[in-house]
Amino acid sequence: MIGTDPLDLRGQIAFVSGAGQGAGREIALTLAKHNAGGIIVNDFELLRAESVVEEIRQLGIPAQAAAADVGDYDALKLAYDKTTKILGNVTVLVNNAGNAGPQISMRPSPLFWETEPADWDRYFHTNLKGVMNCCHLALPAMVAAKRGRIVTVVSDAGRVGEARLTVYAAAKAGAAGFMRSIAKESGRYKITANCISLSTLEPQMEEAALREFLASDRAKTHVERYAIRRFGKNQDVANMALFLCSDAAEWITGQTYPVNGGYSFAQ
Repeated sequence: MIGTDPLDLRGQIAFVSGAGQGAGREIALTLAKHNAGGIIVNDFELLRAESVVEEIRQLGIPAQAAAADVGDYDALKLAYDKTTKILGNVTVLVNNAGNAGPQISMRPSPLFWETEPADWDRYFHTNLKGVMNCCHLALPAMVAAKRGRIVTVVSDAGRVGEARLTVYAAAKAGAAGFMRSIAKESGRYKITANCISLSTLEPQMEEAALREFLASDRAKTHVERYAIRRFGKNQDVANMALFLCSDAAEWITGQTYPVNGGYSFAQ
């Protein structure tokens, strides 16, 4: 083989939140395929996390399940400490957990002035507080090692705004701002902190149902808003996450990268 793989993770231990399904699962598997030394799979449902752990182990990579709600600091710390004691200190953190948090589906909400303050907390709980909790646990070991990669999945709702997703947009924008501040605080320790900004990914459905949905007028109308006429795929997210976690991105920090098929453009 000529040369080396610039995306080789060189045995680093990774923690991926919300990795029991969807893009988080794909990120965890992709990191494992590029020589991670171990993967901690977080999900608030233990069975989902354990299923992905088994997939990773079949690739020959050590893995552990960390079942916890990332917005619950005490529960997260318990799971984090238990799994890092087995696999070792985390130097790659991917904050993927999001939407409206555990057991709550996210859908367009009423106009902001029609909502109640009690409705807001569920969005900040996972999308902002969860990111802060994960970083608070991971950063001390990264600082000590003088090595680290933090990648946080945000949304174009937070980057450019989205009607009827105002509180979700605020939480995601907050997470992006938090990452920029972490980048400035931690850069001297060779730690990078970046964001991936998503638009709509393909819904999680059985293959036949997905084909039917993608052929529908509703789906076709939706993707007309994208320069690349398709929904995002989980692998699209995982590919960017891998790059930002690798040595190939060692001089990139504090940035937000749209992975959105051209739904909106960065300035």
